[in-house]
Amino acid sequence: MKVLKFGGYSIDSPENILRVKEIIDSQSESVIVVVSAFHGITDKLLELSNLAAARDRYFFRLYNEIEIKHMDMITRLFPEPRQTEVISHINTYLKDLISIINGVYLLNDLTPKTLDRILSFGEIMSSYILSKIIRNSEIIDVKGIIKTDNHFGNARVNFPLSNRLIRAQFNNFKKTGIVPGFIGSSEHNEITTLGRGGSDYTAAIISAALDVSKLEIWTNVDGFMTADPKKVTKALAIEYLSYSEAMELSHFGAEVIYTPTIHPVYQRNIEVLIKNILNPEGKGTLISKDAKRSESSLIKGISSIDNIDLMTLQGAGMVGVKGISSRLFGALARYDINIILITQASSEYSISFALNPDDSDHALKALEAEFEPEIKLRNVMNILIEKDLSVIAIVGEQMKNTPGISANLFTSLGRNGISVIATAQGSSELNISVVIKRESLVKALNVIHEGFFLSHHRDLHLYLVGAGTVGGNLLKQIMNQQEVLLREHHLKVNVVGICRSRIMLLNPEGIDLVHYREEMEKQGEKADIELFIQKMKYLNLRNSVFIDCTADPDIAGTYIQVLNAYVSVVTANKIACSSDYALYSNLKRIAREKNVKFMYETNVGAGLPIISTLNDLIRSGDKIVRLEAVLSGTLNFIFNTISEDVPLSKAVQLAMDHGFAEPDPRIDLSGTDVRRKLLILSRESGYPLEDKDIEIVPFLPEDCFAGSLDDFWKAIGKQDAAFEERRKNLDHEKKKLRFVARLDNGTAKIELVEVGASHPAYPLEGSNNIILITTHRYHEQPMVIRGYGAGADVTAAGVFADIIRVANV
Repeated sequence: MKVLKFGGYSIDSPENILRVKEIIDSQSESVIVVVSAFHGITDKLLELSNLAAARDRYFFRLYNEIEIKHMDMITRLFPEPRQTEVISHINTYLKDLISIINGVYLLNDLTPKTLDRILSFGEIMSSYILSKIIRNSEIIDVKGIIKTDNHFGNARVNFPLSNRLIRAQFNNFKKTGIVPGFIGSSEHNEITTLGRGGSDYTAAIISAALDVSKLEIWTNVDGFMTADPKKVTKALAIEYLSYSEAMELSHFGAEVIYTPTIHPVYQRNIEVLIKNILNPEGKGTLISKDAKRSESSLIKGISSIDNIDLMTLQGAGMVGVKGISSRLFGALARYDINIILITQASSEYSISFALNPDDSDHALKALEAEFEPEIKLRNVMNILIEKDLSVIAIVGEQMKNTPGISANLFTSLGRNGISVIATAQGSSELNISVVIKRESLVKALNVIHEGFFLSHHRDLHLYLVGAGTVGGNLLKQIMNQQEVLLREHHLKVNVVGICRSRIMLLNPEGIDLVHYREEMEKQGEKADIELFIQKMKYLNLRNSVFIDCTADPDIAGTYIQVLNAYVSVVTANKIACSSDYALYSNLKRIAREKNVKFMYETNVGAGLPIISTLNDLIRSGDKIVRLEAVLSGTLNFIFNTISEDVPLSKAVQLAMDHGFAEPDPRIDLSGTDVRRKLLILSRESGYPLEDKDIEIVPFLPEDCFAGSLDDFWKAIGKQDAAFEERRKNLDHEKKKLRFVARLDNGTAKIELVEVGASHPAYPLEGSNNIILITTHRYHEQPMVIRGYGAGADVTAAGVFADIIRVANV
């Protein structure tokens, strides 16, 4: 014999009921069918009961909805000649129901006993309708086989008596038994209920009493999942679970099966198979004594309870005092308060426990009464309550005696800025539970799942500020590489926010990079960097990166709050790293403390690996002694372009036309941009310099930098003849002009120098950069890095490389 249980979703439509019929008809052995109410009916019965008790006439509208639901099901399931009989029977139930509800309304009172009677109608009506579909079936009076105490609402089963009655009922039973779930009766034959989800429990009680071969529970999901698929889109189906694993996952929020269901079948070693009514060919989840080991993960699943309170009893009056725990939990038990999680400090200074928020007021009263002498008279204890919390549990029997599980859990959370408020682990090592802020629940579930399961890919969420020349090129490069990164590196790069000068758009599902401009125009809002960051924080997506492709000091000023939100920063903007040393140092410190990344490789040399090379040298124990570099791709382009036909002023204009120069070329020509770069390199080399510590020898007169841009173009033209004369002389001497930045044992200087053919900077072409690094190890022959040092494409590529480095951490 086999027991089949069908949940509310499984019988929620005529199509599903016909699927249920096919499943029952296909069985090769006799079956008992346990049925829930139609989906949503129990909730409506509960709501209309409370409304009636509050004398709110809206209850009648809910009653009508219940009536319509059942009548619609009948008319769609049965041909007209049969409808009359079924409708007549259901109308009898509905008449009884409205009579009871009217009584509640008139008396302005709803007792637990009356509520159980009302709630029972859902299962009674659905089981009757199903019995008229299944051939050779018989409705079983469940009140006559499952006996309980009179604890209405969550009655305790009298197993010895119930087992005898169940066995007697089904002895030599030849039909298909249809049993309303969720319902029992007291010793006085009063209707009781077994708690929400109690239909699963009904099926397990019957299965254990009859020692059946298997219990099948049919629902609308493919069994247990590694996490809630509504919160973790990459959740996977779990094929095998032990009884213990199933109980732990259910206790901590997995709604696939009602937690007490496991105990009766566990005692009789009866396998439980969870199946999907919409996918009957799927494997589902098999729960048994010896579940197969997982090959892909040391844990089986992650479960959570969305909303809990954490109550803490603490104080010096607890230390070394016997009986505190006994008094605490005894007081809670007297108020019938269920505890979800318990944790105690080893110092005995505090005990914390998680509970349902609805129980908090009663729990507080219970503890204040129990510990009144310690709290009020001696002032040696106090009670704290923390709200808006969630609890997450990772579960798996393979965790036992396996090191590194906790480290993986806490590292996954910490790396994404999720603080653990409390934690608990039993000696069985079956479960590790953590309490976190409720606002971080979805993010936490996803990062834990990503940390433990071999997911198909890892998500990276990008917020880009500045979609101009560099930012626009970056978006193109990301778009072109998205498929490759996903296919070959299992990295899904999602651009979820773009902020331009006048408009911004955020979409947690990802922005279509092919049409992002059109999307921004249609769906975007006025640009506001503070609002952009607020929304980024609110989305709270895991593995988030804030990217600055501007030269805006206001954007650079936001890095501290971004890093403090546990979001990595990748920037092409030099302002932050070349500002006061205290700010530069603070940004790096915050990034370390928050375990996020602050990446700025493109601040110097565009896409050249200069900063990362300096970092690697220092981390490996080397010391930077001297740097000599041509760091301005703009100026190198200008000095390489000047010729008999191209004077200085025209070369500057060409640098702007090619996108090498800043919008105001005076920033390049004054050496300001090179000063920023040398300042950054000096700091990365271990020298805490400030801007004033770097000497610049100007190569243009002061009038070139005074006044407006128009004044600049007039003044620069006056320098053409002098530079042409100098060019001729250098050409004759086989020399070239190079704007060289030097750092020598902490002394920094920038000047325009003439270099001969033997100098490494002599052959630099176009906008190329070069840096010569002299260290203790590279002393006789400096390390040389050379390549493109300017241009939107290479800068964007450098930013992209930093983004990938963040992902690979």
